[in-house]
Amino acid sequence: QVQLVESGGGLVQAGGSLSLSCAASGRPASSYGMGWFRQVLGKEREIVAAISRSGGSTYYADSAKGRFTISRDNPKNTVHLQMNSLKFEDTAVYYCAASSRFSVRLYLDEYDYWGQGTQVTVSS
Repeated sequence: QVQLVESGGGLVQAGGSLSLSCAASGRPASSYGMGWFRQVLGKEREIVAAISRSGGSTYYADSAKGRFTISRDNPKNTVHLQMNSLKFEDTAVYYCAASSRFSVRLYLDEYDYWGQGTQVTVSS
């Protein structure tokens, strides 16, 4: 079992940047594929980016391509999401998730563990 804690959310102006971090404890983070999801109140949670156990494979939602970068530091049991050129529509609660399945996983039900979420608010 792994516990996930996100940090780094906050308020930023449109065009600005934020860096989210997810710290894993319990089992090593290298045992899991990792993903970042986001959810707006009243809407379904959606994937933003995902990364394989080794970090060799990544996936980005169309909304994140060219602006966001997912990375991981397995020795430090952390996963990061660098978000640049933020837009108002990026405002959401961002969740870190861990999947015990191999390769990059895109769907909510493929993830076994979730963090509590961190709020990102982009002002227009």
